[in-house]
Amino acid sequence: MTDSPKYDALRQVLQQWLDGINSGDVDGVTSLYKEDAVLLPTFSSRRLTRPAERRAYFERVSSKLKLSVELHQRTLVMQQFSDSIHGLSGIYLWRFEEDEEMLSFEARFTYTVDLSRPDPILHHHSSQIPRTV
Repeated sequence: MTDSPKYDALRQVLQQWLDGINSGDVDGVTSLYKEDAVLLPTFSSRRLTRPAERRAYFERVSSKLKLSVELHQRTLVMQQFSDSIHGLSGIYLWRFEEDEEMLSFEARFTYTVDLSRPDPILHHHSSQIPRTV
């Protein structure tokens, strides 16, 4: 089932998001979110529910030097909840330079995606993986 056309489209949404982050394309990234989508971002404790809030967050993140995010492919889980509503979850690795030092942050993520929409991301939660238990 993970090789179906719907799962290919789901992978494409995630790849567009990753490519947008990696290229600093704030417009491209924010256009993926439905207007009232909820974003619980990796590097903020705030819940972002408005387009302007998401834009400000991604502008701040994209200003980081040598920013990149990479999916750990083996962690990707795709689910189908209805004909068009799907879930994505997994782990990605954020990297950027801060004070001339490269920092790395593994984060777990979940997306709820509506493949019938041009702005398919309905909900996105990303949190850093705790380094200690």
